[in-house]
Amino acid sequence: MTSAHVARLLVVDDEPGILRVVERFARDLGFDVHYRASGREALAELQGLKPDVALVDLQMPELDGLDVLRAVRAADPDCQVILMTGHATVDTAVQAVQAGALDYIEKPFDLERLRRLLVGVRDGIERREALLQADANVAQRVEFHGMIGRSAEMQQLFDAIQRYAPHVRTVLVTGETGTGKELVAKALHVAGRRHARRFLTVNCSAVVETLFESELFGHVRGAFTGASDAKVGIFEHAHGGTLFLDEVGELPLSLQPKLLRAVENGEVQRVGSLDSRKVDVCVIAATNRDLKADAEAGKFRSDLYYRLGIIEIHLPPLRDRREDIPYLTAAFVREFATRIGRPITGVTTAAERVLRLAPWPGNVRELRNVIERACILSDGRMLTGRDLASAMAASGRAALEPPPPALPFGNQAADTGQNLLSTAQREQIQRVLTETKGNKAAAARLLGVSRRSLYRWLERLQLDA
Repeated sequence: MTSAHVARLLVVDDEPGILRVVERFARDLGFDVHYRASGREALAELQGLKPDVALVDLQMPELDGLDVLRAVRAADPDCQVILMTGHATVDTAVQAVQAGALDYIEKPFDLERLRRLLVGVRDGIERREALLQADANVAQRVEFHGMIGRSAEMQQLFDAIQRYAPHVRTVLVTGETGTGKELVAKALHVAGRRHARRFLTVNCSAVVETLFESELFGHVRGAFTGASDAKVGIFEHAHGGTLFLDEVGELPLSLQPKLLRAVENGEVQRVGSLDSRKVDVCVIAATNRDLKADAEAGKFRSDLYYRLGIIEIHLPPLRDRREDIPYLTAAFVREFATRIGRPITGVTTAAERVLRLAPWPGNVRELRNVIERACILSDGRMLTGRDLASAMAASGRAALEPPPPALPFGNQAADTGQNLLSTAQREQIQRVLTETKGNKAAAARLLGVSRRSLYRWLERLQLDA
């Protein structure tokens, strides 16, 4: 586990005396304090500083505090901004809140109020890291043969694999590209009786049609030009084990009867030979096509479809199990942070909103690739929305604009209750309750709210702890 994050405070003011007041005060609260004398200087170095909170003077030459506030929030929605002013008015307060300020504070400082604001930010960071650690722990608990899923759909899938694995001879795995069909095939193999034997893979769309029969069934010497030696086919190599036929829907019609014979009768005939050879192979086929519709349209042999599909396992697309995204993300971040040797603990709240909004047509594979690129591109402790946008742009996909940040837990508005609670907050409460095994006191501490507030949310949402 990585060490605790030291919160970073950026002070932007053209009065050096302000720094002396704030620096010692904030350092005693555990902040790493940085000072910039102008808005332009602060914004020029914002990407390198990566502050968690910025204390910005409202009245400065060239760029005033509101301009700096808007620029900071646009660059990093997770950075909290507190405005300082010697002339507070109602209009000032309204403009500050509308621009995304956490709060504003008058000069000379009410140090107790400043302490409460800074401690709130610091504690929020600690809660976020605790939640990320909880997500990583849950990801480990709901991992099944390389697949991660706490959703009902994935739990049902895992149960089906465990039930089918010891008994099946043929399985058809369906699902969109990137949903993890090969992982399902490997799980069926490992959980079955053939786990000690070979698991071989053939990509049906990548093999040249004229050589496919030879690849699968082998050939005898002299069977065709260039066949100078006899060759054992993949079916024979897989004898006693499992053969995974990926993208079986791309198999030419002319070759499908020969595959049907091998699957149905357990016999293969090498090219150029009149003799049949018995093989004992579990055949798992996968496709992202609708083979039933293809069979009805004459694009795929119906007898082969029904033989392969005696047991059919369907993988849901990622957009239908978005509740799994935090756990997948936590697992991928941990994997790639370890691999590249960087202390990345997870994603910011703004980045998590980007991940939840994305359509993910490439499903889990696309999510994994984006997280890997973001880990390589990032130089911070958490992946930001900007890191993810850059990673998505590298794959030719634009990140969706995240919605405004949800109200933080623990503030007055959340504590007295509002009529609407974002989907992300609903799921956050459920995740924390799961992590604490229904312990409401522990869940309230992790969320940063009182137990009474948590009870109100549970009642409103009709959640069973």
